[in-house]
Amino acid sequence: MRDVDRPNSRSGQIYQRARQVLPGGTSRSSTYASPHPIYLSSGHGAYITDVDGIELLDFANNFTTMIHGYANPIIEAAVIEQVKRGSSFGFATEHEVELAELLRARVESIDQIRFMNSGTEAVMHAIRAARAYTGRPKIAKCEGAFHGNYDYAEVSLESGPDNWGDTQPARLSTTKGVPAGVLDDVVVIPLNDVELASQVLEASKDELAGVLIDPLANRAGMVPATAAFLDMVRTFCTANDVVMISDEVLCFRLGFGGAQTEFGYQADLTVLGKIIGGGFPVGAVGGRSEFMRVFDPTDGKPDMPQSGTFAGNPVTMAAGVASMNLLTLEEFERLNRLGELARNRLRDVIQAAGVPGQVTGLGSLFRIHLTERTLHGYRDAYPTPEERENLNKLYHYLLEHGVLIASSGMCALTTPMCEAEIELLAERVDDGLASLP
Repeated sequence: MRDVDRPNSRSGQIYQRARQVLPGGTSRSSTYASPHPIYLSSGHGAYITDVDGIELLDFANNFTTMIHGYANPIIEAAVIEQVKRGSSFGFATEHEVELAELLRARVESIDQIRFMNSGTEAVMHAIRAARAYTGRPKIAKCEGAFHGNYDYAEVSLESGPDNWGDTQPARLSTTKGVPAGVLDDVVVIPLNDVELASQVLEASKDELAGVLIDPLANRAGMVPATAAFLDMVRTFCTANDVVMISDEVLCFRLGFGGAQTEFGYQADLTVLGKIIGGGFPVGAVGGRSEFMRVFDPTDGKPDMPQSGTFAGNPVTMAAGVASMNLLTLEEFERLNRLGELARNRLRDVIQAAGVPGQVTGLGSLFRIHLTERTLHGYRDAYPTPEERENLNKLYHYLLEHGVLIASSGMCALTTPMCEAEIELLAERVDDGLASLP
């Protein structure tokens, strides 16, 4: 059992050093926690171990990235072999081509790919590519959807009932570092409200470069986009020469062909990251050749130059090839069956506990909500203060009893997991719900 308040813990001691050189004692706001962040020493399989030797069953896996868990021997071997040959070059390598070929073979809407260093960077370049292709300035996105730490992609990320607007979602800055002018080039639409979203898009169609969609946006509640909504976006983009961008940094793990195969649509540009790097920093933009041509320097300076010191890094590419080869069709089917088992077990636990709650998600992704409201999108999933407090208590209860989930209630499965890990999660959630007022 974890006692996060132990003043003499090793994590507490490291924090005293870290806060002198790192704001908040960490390089990621998402990992800060009071009274101090947890500092890890190792991970193996589905478990991580902190510097105090406390082990946690990890359902967060670096926010869905570590789909093969930790220290996978096949990925480890591929990385070591590449590091011995060189960890970074100023030229391309064959691993870069091999990973691109693997991804193209799985996603029907991808002809060509460019690699970057993160999902945020990939979203940024996808938005730029859409502007370069269309010659228009504006981008549309869904209210509450997270697409990385990029000014335009963060608009209206954390709006609330006091400022999100009565009907059409308001355009709001998420941080104080965003210039007011950014808001002029962003159109915000409500997920799954086909009529209103269509009206908002139509009003800006002559200025829109692209529509950015995540069909299973975690920050918007992990509520699946409906077929009618996705069809409306696809039809609108085709009719108005607007680029449809599918952000699958997180939801590419839904199946062998990614989210587009599972949801039944085809985007013009697809943004990838997380699992395609085998645990190393990665991002990518892929799409039809006509859209990817803006990156092509063959005939001189391209419309959208893109480069980066570590873009296509050979260690990441080697790890990515190993990771994707391990993700066979059969392994996806097994993971997704486990995901359905987890959602059903948690629903049973919530019902038996007699507390308001439900579970959203698809495939190997799921999210716990402590509300009985019907969830259509971001506003329905937005927690009341009481719901937020109860979820925070559940999160800390699980953390103190050997299970890690995201503080939002989001969970992701990894290939080392089986039914035993699902049952342990269900048991701990059952106990945690019983501890609530």
